[in-house]
Amino acid sequence: MGKQLRLMAVHAHPDDESSKGAATMVKYLAEGVDVVVVTCTGGERGRVLNPRLDRPETAADLPAIRQAEMTRARQILGVRQEWLGFVDSGLPEGDPVPPLPEGCFAGLPLAEAATPLVRLVRRLRPHVLLTYDERGGYPHPDHVMCHRVSVEAFDAAGDPDRYVGTGEPWQPLKLYYHMTLSPARIRALHDAVLAAGLTSPYDAWLAAFQGTERASHEITTRVACDDYFPARDAALRAHATQVDPTGHWFAVPRELERAVWPTEDYALARSLVQTTLPESDLFAGIRECARV
Repeated sequence: MGKQLRLMAVHAHPDDESSKGAATMVKYLAEGVDVVVVTCTGGERGRVLNPRLDRPETAADLPAIRQAEMTRARQILGVRQEWLGFVDSGLPEGDPVPPLPEGCFAGLPLAEAATPLVRLVRRLRPHVLLTYDERGGYPHPDHVMCHRVSVEAFDAAGDPDRYVGTGEPWQPLKLYYHMTLSPARIRALHDAVLAAGLTSPYDAWLAAFQGTERASHEITTRVACDDYFPARDAALRAHATQVDPTGHWFAVPRELERAVWPTEDYALARSLVQTTLPESDLFAGIRECARV
């Protein structure tokens, strides 16, 4: 793979890659970085979130539809994509919360769930891994498990004594958590929309913060990628069963978004290279490393 920089974004379901970090990926692709999306599950237990498509026949064929949507989104973004092949856990609801379905992604032993990701890391040799924080970005069990397997792969892929038989060891150099949906960003967009005399789509989001505007991690890295918001939006629309085209994803005028918050944001969780915070580049400290 020579000296090409390599980025791997690990996501729980098809559509997550388009709502978190999509513009960043397209920016780096345009700069010659090799970018691969890893999708842990097929989204089989998801719901149809676009009311225009919420029909019995759509729900009955949802696994195949979501695969087709992922193919289209991948083509729009231009990324490579790998499925880990695990089964969606669904979002358990109720009081008490029901147990996870048997055999689902979030219910597997960590080593079993992490093995295919370790194998991919060793084969594709990314320098940077993107994933969710300990809370999964939001508390879906698959998002939390995605965090766990990503951290496990980051820690284990370079150790020849772990996951024996899954390829030659490879150690990624940096691990980041997505912070695109941070309270600070939501608040800034909310205030800007109101100042423009428009209706904010974020009232419920802000109420969910329950009086705290602190994120789980501090933003360390802001990647300017507003030129690539149109590609992000097109990829989001490709996930038609999951994204309402009249919903909150598209409620903020794009010129206003670009003026208020032109970056996608990350928290640097692990780094094996020297870097100075804050950063504007996921590959800061790596570009100068002879190992690439």
